[in-house]
Amino acid sequence: MDKLLWVAMSGAKENFHSISVRSNNLANANTTGFKADFENTRAMSVFANAYPTRAFAMTERPGYNFDGGAIETTGSNLDIAVKGDGFIAVNDKEGNEAYTRFGNLQIDVDGTLKTTTGLPVLSDGGEPIVLPPQIEDLIISKDGVISGRPQGGDANVIEEFARIKLVKPEDYTKIEKGYDGLFRNIDGSALDQDNSVQVSQGMLESSNVNPVEELTNLIRIQRQYDTQVKMMETANQMDERQNTLLSYN
Repeated sequence: MDKLLWVAMSGAKENFHSISVRSNNLANANTTGFKADFENTRAMSVFANAYPTRAFAMTERPGYNFDGGAIETTGSNLDIAVKGDGFIAVNDKEGNEAYTRFGNLQIDVDGTLKTTTGLPVLSDGGEPIVLPPQIEDLIISKDGVISGRPQGGDANVIEEFARIKLVKPEDYTKIEKGYDGLFRNIDGSALDQDNSVQVSQGMLESSNVNPVEELTNLIRIQRQYDTQVKMMETANQMDERQNTLLSYN
């Protein structure tokens, strides 16, 4: 009975993991720039000295849905949406370079350009962008160049202050998403500026999560989990009956 219990137990564990992934997607259905996660498992044989003795479910490296979300117009000159493929470069909480589609920006009291979640936005040189105070007529061009007129400056002169670092991976299978929702190269290296990536000012990209699809998958996974539990109960009943038969001998 241990083989049946092993298969059912490992399957139930992966079903539980899948529920967590789908629930997290559903919780982020309204998160700007969020990319939905896929749950991914496969059957794996347990190899002994000769032949496989049993199989179990094993978690694979998860995949991500990189489809673009709907673009919403906000009218704010500090909101940007990445057009097509690509990411905005930011510093994570540890000060390391990471990538996001979250384009809801703000200027801190010291002039640092940050996301509204507090992450510094990086320039094409890899440094946090620091802007002059009280910029008037701030413009972010499609290639990420930030320009405007400093307070008290000549009304006819528009200055360029910095350029947002925009990147695009050559191979999306070589990047991964952390628990903080930010993407990084698997090998830890930084991506180079990609001049083909463009942004739209005054817009934000919504989450690409489909709530109906996520709810449907949650129901499907819950039914699979219930099946695994019933298999474990059946294995226990068979074991008890076997013990009863042996006690008669």
